[in-house]
Amino acid sequence: MSKALEISKLQAWYGESHILHDVNLSVEQGEVVTLLGRNGAGRTTTLRAIMGLTGRSEGSIKINGVESIRMPTYKIAHLGVGYCPEERAIFSSLSAEENLLLPPVVSKTAKGMSVDEIYAMFPNLAERRDSQGTRLSGGEQQMLAVARILRTGARLLLLDEISEGLAPVIVQALARMILTLKSQGYTIVMVEQNFRFAAPLADRFYVMEHGQIVEQFAARELDANMSVLNELLGV
Repeated sequence: MSKALEISKLQAWYGESHILHDVNLSVEQGEVVTLLGRNGAGRTTTLRAIMGLTGRSEGSIKINGVESIRMPTYKIAHLGVGYCPEERAIFSSLSAEENLLLPPVVSKTAKGMSVDEIYAMFPNLAERRDSQGTRLSGGEQQMLAVARILRTGARLLLLDEISEGLAPVIVQALARMILTLKSQGYTIVMVEQNFRFAAPLADRFYVMEHGQIVEQFAARELDANMSVLNELLGV
C-alpha cells in the first residue's frame, strides 16, 4: 500500500527567496503527523508546496503514490487532499451553512461527509448554521474551516495552526475532532505552535528549522527527546 504522502528532496521558493531546502518526510495512511518548529521555519510553506501554492518548487511530492509536484492546485485537491490555511478564509457575507456548502466533492475515491454528519461532529455549527460568517466566534470559524474540507471527500488533511489563539474549551473540541477523524481512517498533517495540543494527538513528529527537517521521532520517543525539543522550540 502506498504512503498517503511522500516528500523527497523538496525545494521551494517565493520569488527569489529560497525557503525549503531538501525536505524529506513521509506519512502513512491513517497517521497523524505534526510539523513543529519556530515561526519562519518553513512549516506553512511545506503545506503550501504540497498544494502547489508556492512560487516554484522542485523535488518529489507523491500523494497516494501519484507524483503531484507539477500539478495545478485543483488537480491536487482531486487527489483527496484538503487544506485548512491559518487565515481560515470564511466568507463573511454568507451564513455558516452557506460557507459549509460552498466546496464541491472533489475526491474521485471517497464521498465527502454529509452536512448532518458534520453537524453531529460540530454541534456548535448546527446551532449557528444561519449566522453570518462575521458573527461566528474565532473558534466557530475554525471549526467551520475544518468542516468545509471534510465535505470535499478529502482523506489527507493539511491543518495549519488550527488551535492558535482559541479558548481552551475550543482547543479541546478540536483535539476530540482529530481523534475522531483518525479513528475513521483520515490522514492528518498538522502544523502546530501549541506543543501541548499536538503532543497527545500525533503518532510522529518532524521538527523544522531554516527550511529543513532537523529531527524526527515517534510519539513513544517523545520523553527521550524533550531536551532536544526544549532547545529547538523552547517548549
